Amino acid sequence: MAVCHSVDPARWREVLAGVCEAFAGRFGRVEPRRAAAAFVTGLLSDVGVKTCWQLAEQAGHGRPDAMQRLLYRAVWDADAVRDDVRAVVVARFGDPDAVLVVDETGDLKKGTHSVGVQRQYTGTAGRIENAQVGVFCGYASRCGHTLIDRRVYLPVSWTDDRDRCQAAGVPDKIGFSTKPDLAAEMITAALDAGVPAGWAAADEAYGNSSVFRAHLRGHRLGYVLAVSRSHLVPLDSGKTRVRADRVAAELPASAWQRHSAGAGSKGPRFYDWAWLDDVCTDADPNDGGHHSLLIRRNTTTDELAFYRCWTPQPATLAQLVRVAGIRWTVEESFQAAKGQVGLDQHQVRRWDSWHRFTTLALAALAVLAICAADAADHDPADTGLIMLTVNEIRRLINALVLRPSRDLTHCLRWSDWRRRHQARARQAHYTRRLNLEVRP
Repeated sequence: MAVCHSVDPARWREVLAGVCEAFAGRFGRVEPRRAAAAFVTGLLSDVGVKTCWQLAEQAGHGRPDAMQRLLYRAVWDADAVRDDVRAVVVARFGDPDAVLVVDETGDLKKGTHSVGVQRQYTGTAGRIENAQVGVFCGYASRCGHTLIDRRVYLPVSWTDDRDRCQAAGVPDKIGFSTKPDLAAEMITAALDAGVPAGWAAADEAYGNSSVFRAHLRGHRLGYVLAVSRSHLVPLDSGKTRVRADRVAAELPASAWQRHSAGAGSKGPRFYDWAWLDDVCTDADPNDGGHHSLLIRRNTTTDELAFYRCWTPQPATLAQLVRVAGIRWTVEESFQAAKGQVGLDQHQVRRWDSWHRFTTLALAALAVLAICAADAADHDPADTGLIMLTVNEIRRLINALVLRPSRDLTHCLRWSDWRRRHQARARQAHYTRRLNLEVRP
């Protein structure tokens, strides 16, 4: 273990056992309890396609019945398990200045029977496809980030067809909700559960919704929400409304300041920022908060992005830039959830099954996120290696915990090579990026 100082299989076993133990009490029978723990473990394995058949084989079962029963007919509450996983995440990452990040992701589907599926736009494909869309809530703090909640989006074509909903197991009480409505529900659920957070962040699909913004202000939750360039910005106490891109075009050169939105894989993410304080007052100008417009300009392409901001207390430009940059953690979580724990590999059609599979995937993702945070806390700064990534941790968990290799030295040397190679590549990217920044 001397080569990779932060590699700690004993701690990883403890984290995996702790996450599974957190929701073990939600199962009245030992069989589904064991199946759920095996399911989460299987999602962390190196199985290529993480369906019930493959996960059952990974667990050593003779048939897939136990895994299928877990998702379809076993008696357990996926929302209660979600609450338990969220509590574990908050216990490790909790911070009053944390950010609740909401976003959606789609899974391409064939057929018409999977809950919520229809031809609709999904960023996964970048176009309109036959897809199923889920809205997720992420939690991001200085300690780490992961996903903590989920909702499947039901289009009007579904909610207006109650027979179709009944066939997919959708409860009768579930009606149509927009994606901002689903995001607001998850943020309310998190705050009601005592999740510490000071901010919310989202892309323009949510930032353009005045109802969503008002909902966040009602919770006294500061926000940095992207809006479209055509978004009308209220100025002069709401007397005039001007397009956001027109506001940016009229700004003098002195209005822009260069700040980093955080470290990226290729170096600091420097942008030029303009901040118009005390604007964007909505219909409730006496809410006791501070409205502003934040504009980001790409230093290479001059592409603009716009954010409506609100804080219950005065905030600085650096704080708003930090929150705007943290929004990208949800994209990293989606990538890790799909690439590492099979979030998009479920083969289920029903409402309960989708929420159950997704909840267990969030539990597996939480294991990786916590292990990565622990490794970062204990990783010496002078090793010449990058910090252990979620991808590398899952690879090592397979080699050292789930199916221990006979040649540990070989596994650790390969891990050391990968991390050292990645560290050199990152250093080259950082050097190039910083050289570009200092050029006149």
